[in-house]
Formats: sequence, structure tokens, C-alpha cells
Amino acid sequence: MRIILKIIAAPFIVVLTIFSALMVFLFCWAEMILKFASGITGLVAIVLIIIGQTPGGIVFAVIAFLISPIGIPIIAKWLIEKLDDLNDTLKCFINVEI
Repeated sequence: MRIILKIIAAPFIVVLTIFSALMVFLFCWAEMILKFASGITGLVAIVLIIIGQTPGGIVFAVIAFLISPIGIPIIAKWLIEKLDDLNDTLKCFINVEI
């Protein structure tokens, strides 16, 4: 029974390995773009607050925080790490001797 589960788990390992590598690659590019966008959005927020449009400035400041490296990208990084952990767990399951 255990060997059947190992055979079933093998394709999932291949898919998770490729998918997690692709997600890490895309995350690196997206993080770079979001850092740039966060900086510009932060500057727009400061300008809006200075010219007297405080609600708009606050909205832009919140958006800048969410797309900054300490906002939503942290959640994406955590999800990628969990996928990689799942992949490692499946690899350990297959490598265990009967």
C-alpha cells in the first residue's frame, strides 16, 4: 500500500518542484517592480498630503505600504515557502525505506 502512495506522490513532486521554482523566479521580478512602484506611490502620497488632499494622500500611503516589501509580498513569500516545504515533505516520504 505504501509503495502505491509513493508512486502517486512522484508526479506531484515533479509538478511542485517546477511550480515552486517558477514562483520564486516570478516573485523576484515582481518584488523588484513592486519596490519601484511602492516608492513612486509613497512620493505621490507625500505630494498629495502637502498640497492639501489628505484623504487621497492617506489612500496612496496605504497602497504604498501594501505593495512595499513588508506588505502583501510577505504573504506571497510565505506561501512559496509553504509550497517548498510541502515539496520537501513529499520527497522525504518517497525516500524513506520500507
